[in-house]
Amino acid sequence: MENNKIAIIGLGYVGLPLAVEFGKENLVIGFDINKRRISELRNNKDHTLETTEEQLKEVNVSSFEELKEKGKGLWVTDNLDEIKEANFYVVTVPTPVDKNNRPDMTPLYKASETVGKVLGNGDIVVYESTVYPGATEEECMPILEKFSGLEFNKDFYLGYSPERINPGDKEHTVTKILKVTSGSTPEVADIIDKTYRSIIVAGTHKAPSIKVAEAAKVIENSQRDVNIAFVNELSKIFRLMGIDTHEVLEAAGTKWNFLPFKPGLVGGHCIGVDPYYLAHKAMELGYNPEIILAGRRLNDSMGPFVVHETVKLMIKKGITVNDANVLVLGITFKEDCPDIRNSRAIDIVNELKSYSINVDVFDPWASPEEVKHEYGIDLITDKKDIDKKYDGVVIAVSHREFKELDLNDLLKEKHVKFDVKAMLSKDKTDSRL
Repeated sequence: MENNKIAIIGLGYVGLPLAVEFGKENLVIGFDINKRRISELRNNKDHTLETTEEQLKEVNVSSFEELKEKGKGLWVTDNLDEIKEANFYVVTVPTPVDKNNRPDMTPLYKASETVGKVLGNGDIVVYESTVYPGATEEECMPILEKFSGLEFNKDFYLGYSPERINPGDKEHTVTKILKVTSGSTPEVADIIDKTYRSIIVAGTHKAPSIKVAEAAKVIENSQRDVNIAFVNELSKIFRLMGIDTHEVLEAAGTKWNFLPFKPGLVGGHCIGVDPYYLAHKAMELGYNPEIILAGRRLNDSMGPFVVHETVKLMIKKGITVNDANVLVLGITFKEDCPDIRNSRAIDIVNELKSYSINVDVFDPWASPEEVKHEYGIDLITDKKDIDKKYDGVVIAVSHREFKELDLNDLLKEKHVKFDVKAMLSKDKTDSRL
């Protein structure tokens, strides 16, 4: 397929950087149902900070008509009719889990309906959202057929190319991460691979089937999850032995093939979610995945564990726990990034409150509106708005701003510091994972 006209469905952390890169040499229509997001992007602003104002200005066009005239650039829209112009659709919507940790495919189903309504003969639809193996062809394809009235692999074709975006990472950006591609026929696989290869300077890997590409994505983060669970368990064991985990890891890391994982909270849109997709499919097939789910349980236990250890330290120091004031540093799921999706820092906040502790959360990176909507917390975003001294502080996220704080200015003379991220040296904190 020459002269691709590309539509990106979903303009979040994954879709927008992809749309910007494709827009440099292709006609690209970025579609999102969030009107506020569309308005923001048309004004060359990106609250996710994954793209800069300069990058958006480089590709943004002022109208749909200008896009068609130029034949390249990016037009962002919430108008379904405008994506009919495309012949190559890329779906980059989130795939979360529900409160019971079961895959919530609703965004994917809705995006498939959207694409199905505008799909034309010969069009290609590529999914980037994380799914369990088989979902693209078994779940999404029938929706596309139903809403388009077209026949799969005769009138339209499918592909899967898993996203590997690392939010907040300015080194491993979309073009610098090797891309796995796949297609529903060998010919379509070649077209999809060539299309991505035109922007991915790191190169591509063409998987032999869509299912293989889906499986590759879901095990990437499952593997990380299990490895982090292992060091989290070590942290619990070494604490009982009176050994500092980070000193152990530093010593063990002198061996050439030791894997450098560190203990901590495991959240975000990928590592804390993807294993449940693989586990769900495995259980559908009658297999109960032991290691994957054990890793998930262990990692999900770390927020409450941090609080229990903090409370024990407070009691040892003679600090009254009931009605104590504790400051939590960070609510995003990782450092130097505004993304709050599936942040496990909230587990620390909720567990502290269960002890009748008064909790304030300070994070200069997160959006107060998003945090209020998602977690019901009134966020402090500026140090000058901190108006009290605290009995304790929990460093949940190691934002660079926190490294410059003099925590003693924020704490009472008798206090507890718990450093989840080992941001401080051992001698400057009461405890760390």
